[in-house]
Amino acid sequence: MIDLRSDTVTRPTPAMLKAMTEAEVGDDVFAEDPTVNAFEEKIANLFGMEAGLFVPSGTMGNQLCLHVLTTPGDEVILDETGHIFNYESGAAAHLSSLQLHPLKGKRGKISPELIEPAIRPKNEWDPHTRVIALENTTNKGGGAFYAKKELAEIRTLADKHGLDVHLDGARIWNALTVSGIGPEFFGTIADTLSVCFSKGLGAPVGSMILGNRDHVKRARRIRKMWGGGMRQIGLLAAAADYAVEHHWPLLKEDHRRARAFAEAVAAHPAFHVDSAAVETNIVLFDVVQGTVEKAIQNFAGAGVGMVPFGAKTIRATFHFQIDDEALEKVLQVVEDFPI
Repeated sequence: MIDLRSDTVTRPTPAMLKAMTEAEVGDDVFAEDPTVNAFEEKIANLFGMEAGLFVPSGTMGNQLCLHVLTTPGDEVILDETGHIFNYESGAAAHLSSLQLHPLKGKRGKISPELIEPAIRPKNEWDPHTRVIALENTTNKGGGAFYAKKELAEIRTLADKHGLDVHLDGARIWNALTVSGIGPEFFGTIADTLSVCFSKGLGAPVGSMILGNRDHVKRARRIRKMWGGGMRQIGLLAAAADYAVEHHWPLLKEDHRRARAFAEAVAAHPAFHVDSAAVETNIVLFDVVQGTVEKAIQNFAGAGVGMVPFGAKTIRATFHFQIDDEALEKVLQVVEDFPI
């Protein structure tokens, strides 16, 4: 099976496994794992942030960040397609007593023109707007990314109204690759930032939150409260570090293959896609003949896995374990797709 369901389906490479087995480890609940300590410092420095905290998942990372930026009854502004709103099991309400205020942006991105009218007045009876949450790249937006100017304008708006900015950077490595923005720039934009190592980078487990020392200190306690205190996690940090060093440069090839796939899909009368809008490794395309369910079955029968992503939409996601040989097979499957 050529698995395009997600960029989370990768397997550790032999070299990554070797890095894991050779990692020096200790008990991280005692802050004694030298590998994860060094990795947290490395990634914090990379993004121009004071401190980092390794966490099991992107969901925990996002929720820890929201928790330390808010008090119960606060409100978070975000796009209606955002991961925090759609794929985190209502955690903001359950864990932090927050209200989410989703806006209808464009391809998962929101702008100051949308955000400012949604900021609440500080009446006693209003939820208080506290955080602007962004996603970069956007999942349900088809891998769209924020330009430097867009991010700077949102930061300026946040400062004007005394708000914090959280950036869900689950696929920020893809955004960095396509935008050319240096990672340290994000330390000037976001109060908190979550980055993922188990998506396009191909590590088996793990994300990291970044912020100032006080935010990370508070998050470390809440991580323990939520069951995320781990022991010899240098094994996982070593895999993530290997992924950053060796797999990050490969993302541009994922983007190239995604664009080639989108162009093939655009040429088939059974589908519709704006291939020019494919910027990173995610391709969202619509079924215009037949049903999504039948299309998924046909692709699976031909040895290609994808996922439904709406009533008429399919998602295909490229990753470093889809090489050019696999791409050619996928392109042939698209060309031969029954009309």
